[in-house]
Amino acid sequence: MEGDPTLQLRIFDLNCWAIRYLSKRRQERVRLIGDTLRREEFDLVLLQEVWSEQDYSDLKVKLGRCYPFSHYFRSGVIGSGLCVFSRFPILDTLLYQYSLNGYPYMLQHGDWFCGKSVGLVIIKISGIIFNVYVTHLHAEYCREKDAYLPHRLVQAWELAQFIRHTSKAADVVLLGGDLNMHPEDVGIRLLRGWTGLRDAFAEATRFEGCEDGCTLVPNNCFTVKTELLPFPLGIRIDYILYKAISSFTVKCEELKTTTGTAPGKDIPFSDHEAVMATLLIQRQGQAAGATHSTAELTLVDVVTEARLEVGVGLRAARRQRYSTGRMAVLALLLLLLQALAVLGALVGLDAGQPFPKLSFSLLAFLAIGILLLATGLHLFHTMEVKMLQGTEEQMRMVLQALRERP
Repeated sequence: MEGDPTLQLRIFDLNCWAIRYLSKRRQERVRLIGDTLRREEFDLVLLQEVWSEQDYSDLKVKLGRCYPFSHYFRSGVIGSGLCVFSRFPILDTLLYQYSLNGYPYMLQHGDWFCGKSVGLVIIKISGIIFNVYVTHLHAEYCREKDAYLPHRLVQAWELAQFIRHTSKAADVVLLGGDLNMHPEDVGIRLLRGWTGLRDAFAEATRFEGCEDGCTLVPNNCFTVKTELLPFPLGIRIDYILYKAISSFTVKCEELKTTTGTAPGKDIPFSDHEAVMATLLIQRQGQAAGATHSTAELTLVDVVTEARLEVGVGLRAARRQRYSTGRMAVLALLLLLLQALAVLGALVGLDAGQPFPKLSFSLLAFLAIGILLLATGLHLFHTMEVKMLQGTEEQMRMVLQALRERP
């Protein structure tokens, strides 16, 4: 690559679905992923859902000769699951954890405990500075009634802002990850519109893989078939996005996805298909300027739509805050009534009847438990309200600035 006026970069992106004790045949699949990466020798490898640090360590040992540089991003209770392997030196890293990421009491989903984040690694190849971002947004568990849509939109907005504010010194920006959004969803349109990132699938000169570039497909033995019934071909939620910042151009020469089981094996790498892109980076005179008139008019509509959805989430969060606050007050009143009853018994107001100590103790423990739970939920939903308010205010300011531009 060195000295070549056109730099070719091969990228591998995969949601590994490597959850200790929960993911099917996890260790076997992790070894299979490592063997494939060592054989193919990509330039950059972006992985999500590597929840076990032992799996990361095993991959690091296996891939050490091919990918001497790597980084694992730690956050949340069980970790972000994000890691990067590179053939080129990593100059710097940075992690940003999203302010909203689901609910701690939704244990069956578990996103809150992961500390969903975006990780940044900065690398330099042939004098070109690359800002490489890897992320995993909150999952969509029910498309018809998506309670997490406002949180995912906040994450998409924070991801876009993070990229905008950290990529000013870069020559090329790359983003890979499981965005848990369909290509036409408002979150994807917001992210791409606000950052100017281009979709490798849409821009690829050649494509090979699952139809429509889908990365969650029904014929994968690990997918939940019932969740994909409305989408017989599957859905595309894993992406490689890119753009040139300075006097460079980036072109996607080829994009591939895996298509089921790995070669010679009876299982795929993951419940997601891997995405592999070959990008061509070339130096030019000046970076092409954006067509503000058309792009900004479209962006106004997208930000307006996103702001409305965030507003829906804000109203729901306020209702939750009110309900949990009222529950805490009722539990506190119950404790006060019990305290008065105990005080009355102590001064002899009910001397003719025995005092039911066991019943009062059980009721007191129940009231204390409800009070603690309701207070914790009230504080959580108060923070949720503040985060949604902050995002809505940012979007309002952006809309005002866009509309005032000549």
